[in-house]
Parts: sequence; C-alpha cells; structure tokens
Amino acid sequence: MSELVSEQTLQTMMTYYKERAAEYDEWFYRQGRYDRGSESNARWFAEVEEVSRALGELKIEGDVLELAPGTGIWTEKLVHTTTTITAVDASAEMIEINRAKVGSERVTYLQADLFNWQPARTYDAVFFGFFISHVPLERLDAFLASVATMVRPGGKVFFVDGRRELSSTAVNHQLPAQDSQVMVRKLNDGRAFEIVKNFYDPGDLSARCTRAGLDIDVRETATYFLYGTGTRR
Repeated sequence: MSELVSEQTLQTMMTYYKERAAEYDEWFYRQGRYDRGSESNARWFAEVEEVSRALGELKIEGDVLELAPGTGIWTEKLVHTTTTITAVDASAEMIEINRAKVGSERVTYLQADLFNWQPARTYDAVFFGFFISHVPLERLDAFLASVATMVRPGGKVFFVDGRRELSSTAVNHQLPAQDSQVMVRKLNDGRAFEIVKNFYDPGDLSARCTRAGLDIDVRETATYFLYGTGTRR
C-alpha cells in the first residue's frame, strides 16, 4: 500500500481548489494549458457525451445530493430532471460560481469539508463528479460506506472521474508515480500545490462498492473517464 495521506495534504488540496475556482472550467473545456490539440479534444468531448448519456439513462430524479459540485458543470445537467439538489462543497469560491452559473432556487448550497460531513437525511440519489480520485485509499471504504448512508434503499448513485491519462491534465503537470497518492498541481500563475490523486481500478472499485451496500457498475470510456452507475441495496 502507498504511504498514507496526511491531514496537511488534505488541507492543502482544499486550498488549491479554493484558489483554482476561477480557472477550473479551463480544464473541463480544454482551454489554455489543457488544450491538447483538436484530435485529443474531440476524443475528450465525445467521451464526456458517453458519460452524460449514461447519467441520463439512470434517470436521476427527486431530491438529490451532489458532493463536490465545483463550478456546476454537472449541477447544470442534474437540475433538469431533479426536484431539489443539495450541493455540498468545501470551497465558497466554487459555490459562488456554481450558484451564478446554475441560477436555480431548487439548488441549496452548503459549504463543508466532505471528509468530515454527514447529512441529516437521506436522498433519492447521490452524485459526485471528479471527487473519488481525491479520496485517499485508506479512506475509500469508509467514504463509500458513508455514501450508502446518504441515499435511501433503492436510491440511485452516479459518479464520474478520470482515468490515468497524461493528456487529461495540464501540459505542465506530471501524473503521480504508480505507488503514490499525491500529485503536484499548478495554477495558471505557477503556484504549486500537493493534492491527492488516485486512479482506481474499475473491478476493485466495484467490489468495494458492493461491500459498502452499493450495487454499482463501474465502467471506463476509451481514454479519459471512469464512471459508476447503480443503486443502494
């Protein structure tokens, strides 16, 4: 097993996302340092559509909990089919961008550290995009067990994250070593931060979900993404 992730690294990661909020969308929309050329970009967006179709097929409805919603890339998709969304993020800066982008009174925002937060109720569905890779391996089983307590029996779960692919990140980034959970990320101004970045195996992740009480089919797109779709038992 790789070295355990320190609390300091978790705090540094939260600072990084606070500072990155204004430039976060450049990554998803393949701009600036994340533009890898027309062929790579086309493949990226085609695979985004593949994941979006899988999300649509799950038919998430009712009262939904979104963990780490960030700037609202996925909140915008979820708000079309749901009754309410409770969006919980550690970054006030991310929340404000999300609120302005989505602009819906049906979305309630909470600022909280997801490693130390539990809801007071259960939801019809739980969604988290690009968060599970930031969960330290030693906390993964506890995190999945926590997710299972957040959703009602028979409720739906969907998550999406990245595969280990160098062209998915900025041109001046390096992926973590195979035996490391920590990656150095840079902002546009050059400041560097250590964050947690894990690339989980689909089979192992599916098995861990099963042990946590979640029936999740974990799949991969051809190059860039890993996603899980299913229900709580």
